[in-house]
Amino acid sequence: MLITKNQENRLDVILEQQEKVVSMWLDYWKDFSGFDTVPFWVITSMLVVPLVIIYFKIDRTKAFQIGFYGFNIHTWFTYSDAIAMRTGHVYYPFQVIPVLPVNFALDASLVPVTFMLVYQWCINNNKNVFLYGVLTCVFFAFLFKPVMNAWDYIQLGNGMNFFYLFLNYLGILIMAIVITRIFLYFEKHPKKAGKTD
Repeated sequence: MLITKNQENRLDVILEQQEKVVSMWLDYWKDFSGFDTVPFWVITSMLVVPLVIIYFKIDRTKAFQIGFYGFNIHTWFTYSDAIAMRTGHVYYPFQVIPVLPVNFALDASLVPVTFMLVYQWCINNNKNVFLYGVLTCVFFAFLFKPVMNAWDYIQLGNGMNFFYLFLNYLGILIMAIVITRIFLYFEKHPKKAGKTD
């Protein structure tokens, strides 16, 4: 057995505390973010409206490429958001789904869909994806997030500021572009498994 008794005891304590925290979040959500609150519906609109827009606006001839890029944005943004929340650098006083450790509306819809639409516009109009991606990062970090902060939809702690949020967006943008380009390269240069050039 790899797990020692001491490790098992400490895991039990962590899991017990985790259950308490989830219960506290559920109670908090009922009191401040439930169906009968304005923030619930504002955040729900940030989840639903972008998904409706992308359904009608996505270039279906490039849907896989655009979707893959957007999924990269979604994945990396969700990871970074979860880390920021767990370390107390970012927190969201209002939630749509209280048991998720991130702002689901932003991570799964609003942010990736915005980046997807910018990406689509760039590849369809032969524009620089990185340049317009940076402008999108500027929009989110220095305009959208400060407005959310002023309205208490996001709070920053432990030294976090909007410039650091910008750097985070920039890092995510770079990773999404690089990974998408690698897979596009693989698609254009197929190599059969087990054979070398």
